[in-house]
Amino acid sequence: MSLKINLNLFLFAIIFYFTKQIHLYAMLMVFAFLHEMGHLICGIFMGLKPKTLKIKPLGLSVEFEVLPKEYNQKIAKGNILQIKKICIAIAGPMTNIIIMVITMVFGQKLEIALYQEIIYANLLIALFNLLPIHPLDGGRVLKSIICILGGRERSVNISNCISNISMILLTMSSSVLIYKYENIAILLIIIYLWTIVIVENKKYKLKKRVYEIINKKT
Repeated sequence: MSLKINLNLFLFAIIFYFTKQIHLYAMLMVFAFLHEMGHLICGIFMGLKPKTLKIKPLGLSVEFEVLPKEYNQKIAKGNILQIKKICIAIAGPMTNIIIMVITMVFGQKLEIALYQEIIYANLLIALFNLLPIHPLDGGRVLKSIICILGGRERSVNISNCISNISMILLTMSSSVLIYKYENIAILLIIIYLWTIVIVENKKYKLKKRVYEIINKKT
């Protein structure tokens, strides 16, 4: 398994340091690592081979190697691969929720500040990743479900549309929070998410052209 590091990670660390939020950022990265281990363990349990581990400014991501035979194992209109993708995507947020529950049950002896930070960090990571924005976990789950119900082409079209709408709504709501709390961290997250969405939009245009060519031939 190869390791890739996004250099923007260091830029985020510097900004959070000068805004005196480096402690929170470090804690988020620790629990983001555990979040990704949830994906990794679930993927291995599902029989997939880890391909790449990427360290990003807002956490980590793991990519699995998919064999051609995976695409041919059908279940109704979808396939087993999509079921595996849903399980792997859900495993990450579930890891954070489990950490929250364990902390609430057994963490009463911790300092109040640390106790609250652990719960807050894991809640934030879980909710953030469950947003219906591809390629976040919520977006992946949504895309796979649509693929099973309506086919691959429809899943690409609908998930891209929902991602853009969700991103616009998130930006509007976050603008209020940025103005009210003057928190640069929220602004950085929104900017980072937009870069992801823009990249996904470019991929979507290419996929759309491919489907148009295929449909013309058929």
